[in-house]
Amino acid sequence: MLLLTGSLDGFAQFLTVLVIFILVLALTYFSTRWIAAFQKNTVNNGNIELLDAMRLANNKYLQVVRVGDKYFVIAVCKDSVEYLCEVDHEQLKNTAQETYDFKGMFNKALIKIKGEKDV
Repeated sequence: MLLLTGSLDGFAQFLTVLVIFILVLALTYFSTRWIAAFQKNTVNNGNIELLDAMRLANNKYLQVVRVGDKYFVIAVCKDSVEYLCEVDHEQLKNTAQETYDFKGMFNKALIKIKGEKDV
């Protein structure tokens, strides 16, 4: 009888720890998502936007930045930021990111796989 009571206590402790762990994990997940959404909204509402960046060397980048309605090229190094020039909007390529259609890509892959099996 004593062994049965001890194992039930151990099982109850295990379940309690498991429930607390799951609650902490869920709380961490939802708070991280909330903070990410909050920061995304604050960054997108500003007048400054990084449009493009190119790495030149370790800790050295060229960046195209929009400030209001003007576009600038700056050099960013480890300890400094240098203004290089102002660029007209018409000179810039469209830097909008492409959206990918997963269903279309999946169907193309299936057609390709089926075509290879038939050969």
